[in-house]
Amino acid sequence: MDIGVCIASHVQDIDYAVEAEAQGFSHAWFADSQMLWSDCYACLALAATRTQSIKLGTGVAISGTRPAPVNAAGIATINALAPGRTFFGLGAGNTAMRVMGLPPQNLRGFETYLNTIQPLLKGDEAELSTDKGDKLIKHIMPDQGFVDFESRIPLYVSGFGPKSLGLAGRYGDGAVLSLPPSGAVMEGTWLALESQRDAPLDRDAFYTTALTTIAVLEPGEPANSDRMIEISGAMAMAAIHYAFDQYRNFGHQPPNLFAEIWDDYVTLLEGYPESRRHQRIHMGHNCWVLPEERRFLTPKIMQGTALLGSQDQILERLFELEQAGLKQVMTLPNFDTRYASLKTLGKEIIPFLS
Repeated sequence: MDIGVCIASHVQDIDYAVEAEAQGFSHAWFADSQMLWSDCYACLALAATRTQSIKLGTGVAISGTRPAPVNAAGIATINALAPGRTFFGLGAGNTAMRVMGLPPQNLRGFETYLNTIQPLLKGDEAELSTDKGDKLIKHIMPDQGFVDFESRIPLYVSGFGPKSLGLAGRYGDGAVLSLPPSGAVMEGTWLALESQRDAPLDRDAFYTTALTTIAVLEPGEPANSDRMIEISGAMAMAAIHYAFDQYRNFGHQPPNLFAEIWDDYVTLLEGYPESRRHQRIHMGHNCWVLPEERRFLTPKIMQGTALLGSQDQILERLFELEQAGLKQVMTLPNFDTRYASLKTLGKEIIPFLS
């Protein structure tokens, strides 16, 4: 099992990726959300010059904010700096689009995008759909170090529902998932990944990664202690943000996990003007917990949205998921405790994994 780190891209804190490498993390996934953080490609370029072994990539790049040739050129440029350790994660933009008040790219558009970018990542010719008709495109000057297509750039597709998982299994070299609660649920994920294919996936070769926050509890410590909220509370709130977007835009009822806090949370957000509510929903997103939202982080919600437990409990859960075919778990701790979190996992979790 690999342990990676998802990074809220910060152009003045490339030391964080350097520290992740020193602590034994396998991958650094630089998040792409233009109204929240620094530009992910600028951060990746800096990280490529400061690291030697950790794999670097987008975690994940957004199809709705950059045309396929732009994303392909961006990651191929990083590959020229870090050949053989660059990967490309891609998603439809649940946060990056919604923070602008827009929906993520729909599944039909996302599949068209995947059809275009898959050959471009190899330096091959692709068909780009435009308002002037379909155009054949490729990078026509890939030599002289502008970009690198010689070293393979694996494509990891983000998927959370059955249809998007099916696209990940059809087009990707791997998939980015939410953390399965058990090995049995991971088996259901495999079936969704294979649902749009003519043949089963090679489960040994297909690289699956799950996003969460990993935090080691002290003996007797409650899951919503101040310390735990300072490490993993932002991940829990991001899950609530996502549920509210689904409720607000599609009328979807929240997961049972959030039932006890839901009415209070909806009342809070509906107190903000509709014209700017999309900005307020994602304040602090995956970085910190706003003071007025702290009350929503019950022990049940904290346990249900992050990988919390004793050292033995976390290792047992990771082993179960590894046996079910999960290749990596990437952690995204709160911003202010991110370095301390890396050091804890580098000491208490990573050395004990196969």
